[in-house]
Amino acid sequence: MVIERNRIGDERGFLSRLFCAEDLADAGWNKPIIQINHTLTEHAGTVRGIHYQNSPYTEMKLVTCVRGEVWDVAVDLRQGSPTFLKWHAELLSAENGRALLIPEGFGHGFQTMTNNCELIYFHSEAYRAEAEAGVRFDDPELAIHWPLQITVNSERDRSHRLININFKGITIL
Repeated sequence: MVIERNRIGDERGFLSRLFCAEDLADAGWNKPIIQINHTLTEHAGTVRGIHYQNSPYTEMKLVTCVRGEVWDVAVDLRQGSPTFLKWHAELLSAENGRALLIPEGFGHGFQTMTNNCELIYFHSEAYRAEAEAGVRFDDPELAIHWPLQITVNSERDRSHRLININFKGITIL
């Protein structure tokens, strides 16, 4: 779900709520914030992801771009979902102030459209190395159409396995 923020501004600048539990309850955020992460990605065209955590540590994420512009992607990995393996992307930028709320059971990744992009992530679950997982950003089964030529990605992200017939998705406990 795309979250449109209300910026209240004057000659000094603006104020924008990054998170309000009451406002986001209608969008499906029904858990406390357990972890907040901040990332910097230096080069345009970089792809990060597609990451998720397995049960019992599935997580919701609220992703906000506070500097630059990213093409943010959520992939439905929920076992039995009618939109299983479908993806959705939104342009998030410091300028548009939008955020993407990613439900439990979805993978997340993004491509930087500009240099020096910074993101803030609100997580409903702490990072757990034993639950960490991912799917390949270039998996033909997903057929994600990255808008720019991919310039940088990590060995970790390139090492995720391609989806095959044995991948049934993730369960949410």
